[in-house]
Amino acid sequence: MYINTLQPKWVRIFISLYWSRSIQNELKRTPKLTSPLPRPVTRRKLLFLAATAAKSPITTLLFGGDVMLCRAIGRQARERHDPALPFRDLAPRLRAADITFANLEAPFSDQGKTVDTGMVFKAEPEMIEGLKTAGIDVVSTANNHARDRGAYGLEYTLKWLSENGIASAGTGPTAALAHQGTVLVRNGLRFGFLAYAQDQANGNYQDLDPRVCDMDIARMQQDVAALRLRADVVTVSMHAGMEYSTRVHPIQTKFAQAAIDAGARIVAGHHPHVVQPWELYREGVVFYSLGNLVFDQSDRPATREGLLAEVVLQGREIARVTVSRTPPPD
Repeated sequence: MYINTLQPKWVRIFISLYWSRSIQNELKRTPKLTSPLPRPVTRRKLLFLAATAAKSPITTLLFGGDVMLCRAIGRQARERHDPALPFRDLAPRLRAADITFANLEAPFSDQGKTVDTGMVFKAEPEMIEGLKTAGIDVVSTANNHARDRGAYGLEYTLKWLSENGIASAGTGPTAALAHQGTVLVRNGLRFGFLAYAQDQANGNYQDLDPRVCDMDIARMQQDVAALRLRADVVTVSMHAGMEYSTRVHPIQTKFAQAAIDAGARIVAGHHPHVVQPWELYREGVVFYSLGNLVFDQSDRPATREGLLAEVVLQGREIARVTVSRTPPPD
């Protein structure tokens, strides 16, 4: 856990500048033989500064890992006639945040057979009730399963999410819109989200769909710079790394740190399906892999749980970061 709750950064800078200017003013007014002394900061002034800091809004962001809503997950939901079943236990925790984020690992589609097995995913449209019950506000759709239902599935997923009040990042009707990202407003602040995939083809395609954002550092940094004109806090999602490895791959480190260098505050990683380390980097925080949030991978103990990462901001500044394990499914 990282805690910085003593004073916001801007308050410390304000007080420093106040003393600096006071010294300069006294030097101008005081004879040269007199030792220059700054005017003291009065109790009223300190109370004013504290009250101003207290007015900075507190916003809680919550980040979860991979969500896959077909195969055994979908089958169990159908058997119990409850499409929100996968999220019933998690929902109170997820709904408590101002913004909750996850990676949507399976595209929605209203065409084709129900997917109960295999590695080409499809979520039935009714399974979106789980995301809504859990209060998930925004999802990444840029991952190695983004094209599992072809162009139709990609477009249907964006449409279905939007119609159900869930924002998305990482794919779009056009490449330009995909790279534009999405912005949510909470407590008077604008929170922007971008998402990128290391491998969109997943062995199923020979070409690349420009409507799926790839992990190109130069393009990502351009996207971050553009989004910062429309958002106060930027989060970058990356679907990258080696599956089932708890070690961070250099590709992940390079991309994540480049995102923070470009001005993002938070990087949320997923794809390995297991938990990987997280770190504070410069003015931001990087979660390299949050593991699984809702998935049916039970063959490895490490894939049966994930991390929930809570980032509390005071205004635009990160005030606290807390990570907790998600309980393994029954």
